[in-house]
Amino acid sequence: MTEAPTTIEHEDNGSKGRYFLRAPGGAIAETTYTNVGQHQIIIDHTEVPDAFRGQGAGLRLVTRAVEDARAAGKKIIPLCPFANAQFKKHPEWADVLKR
Repeated sequence: MTEAPTTIEHEDNGSKGRYFLRAPGGAIAETTYTNVGQHQIIIDHTEVPDAFRGQGAGLRLVTRAVEDARAAGKKIIPLCPFANAQFKKHPEWADVLKR
């Protein structure tokens, strides 16, 4: 197992965006989202390739999305099954969960 990359990168093109990690071998773990207006995002997909398994990469990516949403005053709709499961495990994220 390789060491987990530490820097989460972020891309936002206006309507869609992603948080991602790059492994030294080129594999990419990512959480993608769609902007819904100025105050909401939909997390629609999280993918963690085998190069990242067991390193908490998916949780780190969703956590970063939560932190950024909180800082921007946005709410999150977690349509992605992984993100939805993490929201259920982290009640401290309730302030950014769109109900």
